[in-house]
Amino acid sequence: MSVREIYESMDYGPAPESAAEALAWLVDQGDRFGHFINGVFTDAGDGFTSCNPATGEVLATLTQATQADVDAAVAAARKAQPGWARLGGHRRARHLYALARLIQKNARLFAVLETLDNGKPIRESRDIDIPLVHRHFYYHAGMAQLMEAELPDQAALGVCGQIVPWNFPLLMLAWKVAPALAMGNTVVLKPAEYTSLTALLFADICRMAGLPNGVVNIVTGDGAVGEMITAHEGIDKIAFTGSTAVGRRIREVTAGSGKALTLELGGKSAYIVFDDADLDSAVEGLVDAIWFNQGQVCCAGSRLLVQEGIADRFYAKLTVRMDKLRIGNPLDKTIDVGAMVDAEQVARISEMVDRNTVGQRRVADVVLPDGGAFYPPTLITGLAPSDPLMQEEIFGPVLVGTTFRTPAEAIEVANNTRYGLAASVWSENVNLALDIAPKLAAGVVWVNGSNMFDAAAGFGGVRESGFGREGGWEGLRAYTRPIGKAKALEPIEAFGGAGGGVPGIDRTGKLYIGGKQTRPDGGYSRSVYGKSGKLLGQVPVANRKDVRNAVEAARGAAGWARSSGHGRAQILYYMAENLSARAEEFADRINAMTGKRQGKKEVESSISRLFTYAAWADKYDGRVHGVPIRGVAMAMHQPVGIIGALCADDAPLLGLISVIGPAMAMGNRCVVVASAPYPLAALEFVQVLETSDVPAGVVNVLTGSHAELAPHLAAHGEVDSVWSFSSSGVSSEIERASAGNLKRTWVNNAVDRDWMGVEGEGHAFLEAATEVKNIWVPYGE
Repeated sequence: MSVREIYESMDYGPAPESAAEALAWLVDQGDRFGHFINGVFTDAGDGFTSCNPATGEVLATLTQATQADVDAAVAAARKAQPGWARLGGHRRARHLYALARLIQKNARLFAVLETLDNGKPIRESRDIDIPLVHRHFYYHAGMAQLMEAELPDQAALGVCGQIVPWNFPLLMLAWKVAPALAMGNTVVLKPAEYTSLTALLFADICRMAGLPNGVVNIVTGDGAVGEMITAHEGIDKIAFTGSTAVGRRIREVTAGSGKALTLELGGKSAYIVFDDADLDSAVEGLVDAIWFNQGQVCCAGSRLLVQEGIADRFYAKLTVRMDKLRIGNPLDKTIDVGAMVDAEQVARISEMVDRNTVGQRRVADVVLPDGGAFYPPTLITGLAPSDPLMQEEIFGPVLVGTTFRTPAEAIEVANNTRYGLAASVWSENVNLALDIAPKLAAGVVWVNGSNMFDAAAGFGGVRESGFGREGGWEGLRAYTRPIGKAKALEPIEAFGGAGGGVPGIDRTGKLYIGGKQTRPDGGYSRSVYGKSGKLLGQVPVANRKDVRNAVEAARGAAGWARSSGHGRAQILYYMAENLSARAEEFADRINAMTGKRQGKKEVESSISRLFTYAAWADKYDGRVHGVPIRGVAMAMHQPVGIIGALCADDAPLLGLISVIGPAMAMGNRCVVVASAPYPLAALEFVQVLETSDVPAGVVNVLTGSHAELAPHLAAHGEVDSVWSFSSSGVSSEIERASAGNLKRTWVNNAVDRDWMGVEGEGHAFLEAATEVKNIWVPYGE
């Protein structure tokens, strides 16, 4: 078009970005790549090709890693880790700063190579991905500098295996590598098979920055390589971003290994538009929410919920805007929607959409380029919340929608998904928006915005969107562990006896479920003996149906999460008061069960611990992050939900208090299984709960075998987290069974915890009892 024709039509003229330098860099590498291990590139071997999805052009040949390659990378990382950690925060900060500066200096090369390899528009690579990449390295350079002062009791985990997806290849690398290095870890990273080139360019940058050999290692290949990394005994942590199905498998494979694990998985994020929203802004926000990166975004606003009264008007505006989207060569700076990552992805999306037979489909009136992996922006409305397209992640430029009438209905529909990654709320009424945001089951909520990210604000989900956060302080702590080593626990067996009666009137112990003492479903009980063989009493033997009943009771006590911190504190103080009144009785009971003389000390510690969590109930505050927008990102602490816990065996009362104290203080409900060998103290404590105004269902107490009850707690779909401090070896089974709904777990792998000292309380328990929800609130006109 001539300049005159452009002025008359107001159409965008082509503005192609040159790929010459990126292609030259590939040529300089011989268009063939080995792995990056111990500071050098290995010789290229047998492998696969990396192609430009917009044209099908082969960009380079990459090497499929073998077990020997993974072993070599892990060995290099293991060898380098102690020295890297000993450098100290300041010297690691200097290396991270050097990486950030070099990424900035080579920003255009990274952006073009990312677009060639991935198919995303150059505007997105240039203006969003790469600036966020060097922002993460700058931010974590600061974290490295501050670590020794701000996290003095934390140390590096060791060697981190990191597996990143193809939708944001370099950005996901930065999200994982930067905090790991800042805290003194070394890494073995596997980029996605489709999109490995910018990771290999980053390896080149590591050499330029003078990063010590072995600190960063990159191996390429398909999913089999990820499996090798996940199963490798030399790796201390796995960080994975990808599909929920693969995340579930990783949880199963790592169960019982002692590896730390964070999973950032799929999503089906709600985009909620109320009738008082600025509709034009909401339409523009929706373009960013679903057609950014061709909809290949785990937190894409792919589920549109529009208030019924404005639905027709909103759809009309949206369809007009859809028709103006520009689709084509991703290297053209005027393009809005580029290519899908591969033709297989196009076929998958087409199959999902074509299977749908309900609702109204609207395809953008655009011309797709000839050839290449392109798919048109698509809108499907009139769906029911239960329809497959409203429930399943499409991972493409397909928006599906329904309507709602009231705010309560909006929350119900929004939360009607097994995912919980992100959500957007659009309303000019800030009171409404801030009322809705905390009620959404999502790790991130954007108010009047979408797809806002920053290194200072943690990102991650709940439910089957995974667990753990990336970015911010919470993401940083995921790459650390407490300083020191814990000793292995010896399983504690109950004392035996010859039977006989209990003096006086029999006090029949019962389970405590839903605020009532109830008999066990199975009708069985077992005798509890003292060290001398004297019969102390009998306790019920709980089974899976008792677990079910306890979880149902906990579900019915959901109002506890909405109570004030001050109100929860008052009840915890009241529990301490009532326990104090019976201190001598509890001490005698503990001494009789354990055969020791620690009862008085344990009761005093239990009272003190209740005071501790009463104190924390209204003081465990979130943060307001300084993010680079006109607005704030508020990191709010919210209760996890229903926590199932196996109490410590060696501290029959204190182990119980140490679990229910933080859980209650943070607004959770819990189902606890008392000490297996010494259960009587927990059943005695039921009377304290009954006289302390604890709402029914907030605390439910079971007695029985940890080995038998742990799998049922871990597999229950409505239990949100499982803790285990048992001396029995149930940690592996808990982690494996938790993969069903990808609940959080906190297990001890049968190692000791100092229940009488500070290790039995504090921030670790508060963190385990809360989820961090980041709510982004822009302000200004």
